[in-house]
Amino acid sequence: MQTFRQQFKQILTFFLFIAIFSGYKPVFAETKDKDTHHVQNSLDWPGIYYGFTPCADCNGVKTTLALNKNNSYILITQYVGKSEREFVEKGKFTADSKSNTIVLTPRNSATTQQYFVGENTLIQLDNNGNRISGKLAERYILRRTDIAQSSPSHSSHSSH
Repeated sequence: MQTFRQQFKQILTFFLFIAIFSGYKPVFAETKDKDTHHVQNSLDWPGIYYGFTPCADCNGVKTTLALNKNNSYILITQYVGKSEREFVEKGKFTADSKSNTIVLTPRNSATTQQYFVGENTLIQLDNNGNRISGKLAERYILRRTDIAQSSPSHSSHSSH
């Protein structure tokens, strides 16, 4: 049960970070130009993404990435099998509408990370902005894990 508690604690911490970040700026501003198609308004990208990416000297990297509407992000990584420590990185991200990518730029570093934006997924790219290929390519996908509360649950009500 310790892993469930750790996971719950991590998720709770993430929601706290999101609540703090979302308080900085109103998130209701939308673009009025319907002809402009950018990554930000063509895909519903804000949310929490989770994956278990490959690692050269550990079992894998448990990765949780929260993208906020104000272009801030929080990235939490844990090197499973090597350390119980969670590394928390905060920063800003920019979106490139031509290539459907986002670029994460940490607050305390110039080292950026790129992701291709898909529907409810982020695909980690290599340092040159290319998709990672090979037999582990599928493991570089982060999947959106947050659940939208705006739609009613279909399982609790049955219509006859």
